[in-house]
Amino acid sequence: MKYLLYIVLAVTDAWLLSHPNLIGRAGIWFYKYHYFSSFPTALLTVSGIVGAGLGLSMLLQKLLPGRLAVLLHTLLLAVAIGLFFYVFLQFSSGSYRLTGQGFRWGVHLLPALLVLIFLQGIYEIFRTGQLNQR
Repeated sequence: MKYLLYIVLAVTDAWLLSHPNLIGRAGIWFYKYHYFSSFPTALLTVSGIVGAGLGLSMLLQKLLPGRLAVLLHTLLLAVAIGLFFYVFLQFSSGSYRLTGQGFRWGVHLLPALLVLIFLQGIYEIFRTGQLNQR
């Protein structure tokens, strides 16, 4: 069930990213963000990032002892939160602010998805009692 939520959020994020306003389209062309130029390429990009985050989280849970897995999940969570704040600051000022509300929501949703994935990974480790195992 949790993967269905990730699929819906990834498709929504790809749709938001692939539909900027006119200034956003010019920015995508100018900065060569070709991976957001159409819905299929945006979906491929977003699903690749979300899939990599989910795969990494599952690998950490399965292959590492509980404490090390929590430590690495926490490190990845800190990186994702830092990325979210970087995107927030970047798209709150300057010409990025003019790219359209939907595009900005899409840009913010991608690091928020990574935060959610790594938070859920930490929760799963605690819920399953894996933290006390070696």
